[in-house]
Amino acid sequence: MSKPTTLAKLALILAPLRKKGKRIVFTNGVFDIVHRGHIEYLKKAKSFGDILVVGLNSDISVRRLKGPSRPIQKQADRAAILLELRSVDYVIFFSDPTPLSLIERIRPDLLVKGADYKLDQIVGADFLKSYSGQVKRVRIVKGRSSSSIIKKMYT
Repeated sequence: MSKPTTLAKLALILAPLRKKGKRIVFTNGVFDIVHRGHIEYLKKAKSFGDILVVGLNSDISVRRLKGPSRPIQKQADRAAILLELRSVDYVIFFSDPTPLSLIERIRPDLLVKGADYKLDQIVGADFLKSYSGQVKRVRIVKGRSSSSIIKKMYT
């Protein structure tokens, strides 16, 4: 099984791939309880390029975003699950409030987020536009979310 990578290692991995013309796709999220909506989303994200890098919110970051009862699964477990998916090539943790610094360092060709985000809400969109990168929004599978699954478990 692959392990989450560091920014330094990722830079060394991506540089020769870029020289070969590979398109780097970046997305990010919590991925606390992976469900069909996540699978479809990640598969679609990967279809836009050759290499899919997932920025995964650290446990500390998730608690800030979702509250003290989250995440349900620790970051190492969430990363291990993502790395077993065919569509995911690399996982990198981030603890900042947003993945902007990761996006700026990785400089992906494409940035992918769910269609539930408006373009002006997508962190990093302006940065990608500054060097002709693309931002894609992917339709979300209705009724599929970690929050709704958790709610069902406790009601």
